[in-house]
Amino acid sequence: QVQLVESGGGLVQAGGSLRLSCAASGRLFSSYGMGWFRQAPGKEREFVAAVSWSGGTTYYADSVKGRFTISRDNAKNTVYLQMNSLKPEDTAVYYCAANRFGWAKTKDNDYAYWGQGTQVIVSS
Repeated sequence: QVQLVESGGGLVQAGGSLRLSCAASGRLFSSYGMGWFRQAPGKEREFVAAVSWSGGTTYYADSVKGRFTISRDNAKNTVYLQMNSLKPEDTAVYYCAANRFGWAKTKDNDYAYWGQGTQVIVSS
């Protein structure tokens, strides 16, 4: 029914930038709230950013405010995460997720659909 596929991860130096993409299948994409989460080795999965169905509302974790930007293009069924001024502590597997509420949710148990994840490594 709904498939999410992340891309754009890789290795980058501290202070650099990456742009992650999440491509979604299905005609209902424009009604979903979308989020990005990340998980570092040995740590719990944590919230990064979220955007409402229209793109009008966004939320960010304190750790990424001012550095990361979430956006969406409903015509292309795609959500993005622009990551600037990257730090070694941003190293993690990044996951794209979709919720059926349409709101910008910050808790992972509100999301029904998940991508496979994409690795981001920031070197110092």
